[in-house]
Amino acid sequence: MRVVSLVPSLTEAVAVTAPGRLVGVTDWCTHPAGLTAARVGGTKNPDVAAIVALRPDLVLANEEENRAPDLAALRDAGVEVLVTGIRTLDQAFEELERALGAACGAPRPRWLDEAEAAWAALPPPRAPRRAVVPVWRRPWMVLGRDTFAGDLLSRLGVDNVYASHAERYPRIPLDRLNAAGADLVVLPDEPYRFTADDGPEAFPALPAALVDGRYLTWYGPSLVRAPAELRAALR
Repeated sequence: MRVVSLVPSLTEAVAVTAPGRLVGVTDWCTHPAGLTAARVGGTKNPDVAAIVALRPDLVLANEEENRAPDLAALRDAGVEVLVTGIRTLDQAFEELERALGAACGAPRPRWLDEAEAAWAALPPPRAPRRAVVPVWRRPWMVLGRDTFAGDLLSRLGVDNVYASHAERYPRIPLDRLNAAGADLVVLPDEPYRFTADDGPEAFPALPAALVDGRYLTWYGPSLVRAPAELRAALR
């Protein structure tokens, strides 16, 4: 089986589960270290011709991370494309099993069982905190409704102020973010790289939780450690 992954999370999942299956990955695929597969461009601008030239049996994609026209072009070229849809932790576990079965033809990996157990073992959350969760600045964009990261945070006792917004990633002016009634700002280091010196200063009245974006937004082997890592960052 020759697999091209256009989703960093799925790249890591396949590479850890069945090394050697991946023949192409995106420029954003950083885990696990030492990937030797061909680079085929970004998640939003993959090189369709280069992918086709790799003669993949399957391309793994995601409805949010990849563009429909690129996936249609691959299908038109005769390439099989599996598109995942992941907006909750439960969907992540279901889609990972489906994608790995199609891409690897391997038994359910042990790390997936460990990830489910780690999340199931979470203690009851403390009194919920209301948070704004920026994912970009210039302009400011935050988590809105129906997001995977928002679902993870809710399981950790963090209520997203904009969880009922009509958009999934709304643009909200900074003055409105600061007046939204939150008692916490959660700042991941991806897709925008928020740091201690770039982000917290915009929310002077709120405590800031800087979190590793891989544990908040990736679905794959990182889910094993994500509950503990996120709990520690959100204290």
